[in-house]
Order: sequence, then C-alpha cells, then structure tokens
Amino acid sequence: MATVPGMEQEQPGGRVADSAGDVADRVRQVIAAAGCSQREFARRIVMDPSKLSRSLGGTRRFTVAELARIADVGDVDAGWLLGASGGMPPGTGAAGTPPARPGEGATAPGGGRPLQIIRETVRLIAERGFHAVRVSDIATACETSTAAVHYHFPGRAELLEAAVRWCMDQDTRRRTAHIADAGDAADELRQLIELQTPRTEQQRRQWLVWVDLWAEAARSTAVGRLHADYYRQWRTTVAEVIRRGVAQGVFRNVDPEAAALHLTALIDGLASQVLAGTAGKSGQGTDSEEMYHALMAHVAAELSASR
Repeated sequence: MATVPGMEQEQPGGRVADSAGDVADRVRQVIAAAGCSQREFARRIVMDPSKLSRSLGGTRRFTVAELARIADVGDVDAGWLLGASGGMPPGTGAAGTPPARPGEGATAPGGGRPLQIIRETVRLIAERGFHAVRVSDIATACETSTAAVHYHFPGRAELLEAAVRWCMDQDTRRRTAHIADAGDAADELRQLIELQTPRTEQQRRQWLVWVDLWAEAARSTAVGRLHADYYRQWRTTVAEVIRRGVAQGVFRNVDPEAAALHLTALIDGLASQVLAGTAGKSGQGTDSEEMYHALMAHVAAELSASR
C-alpha cells in the first residue's frame, strides 16, 4: 500500500497535532489557491464549515482523513500540508501530479476522489439502503480499493454524515437556482413543491436517502444534528416564502412558521406514500402527480388569498 509522507503512522480518523498552527496556515494557502470562499471549500471537501473554521482557528485539530480530502481537492501534496520535506505547495508544480494514495489507480472523475466516493455512496444508499451498503461496494463502484475509501472517510459513520451533508448541500443549491426567476411568492412556493415531488430519478434517489436519514437520525447524534439543521433550514425557507406571499397579498394573513410546519409535514408524508406505493385514488398507489396536486390543493385551501 502506498503511503503519503507524514501520514504513515497516523490512522485516518486520528487528529494531527498543530500547536504552531503550521498545518492550518498551509490549509489556508490551499483555500486561497482554490479561489473560493472558506464555506465553498468546506462544501468541496464535504466537511462541516464550522469544523473547518475551528480547525483553521486552532480550537480543533484536523483529522488525517480531512487533510487527505483537502490534499485531493486542492491537488497538493498531503506531505506538504504536514510539513514533510520535499512537499510542494499549491501553484508550484504539485498540481496534476498528486501523491500516490492507498489503492488508487485511474484519476477520479469531476470533483476528485472524495466527491466521487460520496456520489457513489448516495447512489448505493438509494438503491439498497445504508445498512446494506458495504465499503467494498463503494470501492468497486469507484474502481478503487477499500483502503482508498477509508483513507478519505475512516468509517461508515463518517461516510453517512458526509453523504447526508452532500445531499443537503445539493438540495439547497437546487432550491436557490430553481426559484431565482420566480414571479412572486406563490410561484416560488409552487416551484419548491415541484422540487420536492419525486418525479425524476434524481428526486426519487434524494428522497430514498432522506428515508434512511430519518431512521438513522433516531440512533446517531451526529446525523440527528444534521437532520435537525436541515429541517430547520428547510422550514425557514418555506416560512420566508409564505411571509413574502402575505406581504405581497398573494397569501392570506397566516402564521408563516405554523403554515410551513404543516406544509413540510404534508410533503414528507405524501412523499413517503409515493415511495412506498401506498394505495391512493387510482388504486395503484399514490404517484408523484397525485402528490403534487394534493399539495397544490392544500396551498389553495389554506394559503391562497383568492380563496
């Protein structure tokens, strides 16, 4: 197995000592070379932005796996991040010739190896359920080794947390892009409902991962926090749209938070029925079109000012 200078004696989940702040300074250089914000870089390495901030500020140590992802996405020597002699900083020749990583062969497609691992993990979770997915399955899908997967994500818990975070980020980005050209708040809400209706394969896959998340959130503190954060953001988004609609006169004078809670709960329940094929009016199961029309009927009955 190939090793990276400075990491030979470390376990992927272990913390890297950085009393002088040298590792944090080198990570800042990588972020600067990437030409993006700290939050965007955290998204690229599938890391909680607050953890990245604390690690850069010296109140938290980077793990070996996190530095491996930073090296991969930043296309720099991981050894250089740790201060190993002979390493190359960003922009001085390391780009395009990254160091060998355990079990790695062909170059990973778009986004580097960490994002490839996460994308394949999400696909497999949607197809089989998290607990039926083995690390060897993910490695096979990525055409790499289990050692390479563990190099970036030491355990199943880290993989699930990263997969959930990636899904949350994708969902938020799609929502922002989708409603950018909406005519008014009523149109915004309609588009949000369309995004949450599992019509396409991508939407269905996203929902299948959320179903696994709900079950795991009851058992895992870390995933439970992610679940709570996501739903807080999602309900806040819906409440803000409803609040704008009230101000615009397209919605009745309702409590935006209460209305958002009711609508998001209805979305969850109907989506679960679509995925499970629970019998609906057609007798063949609730389908995505039935779900969409039921949600729009709810909006018309409970929110529309023209009612």
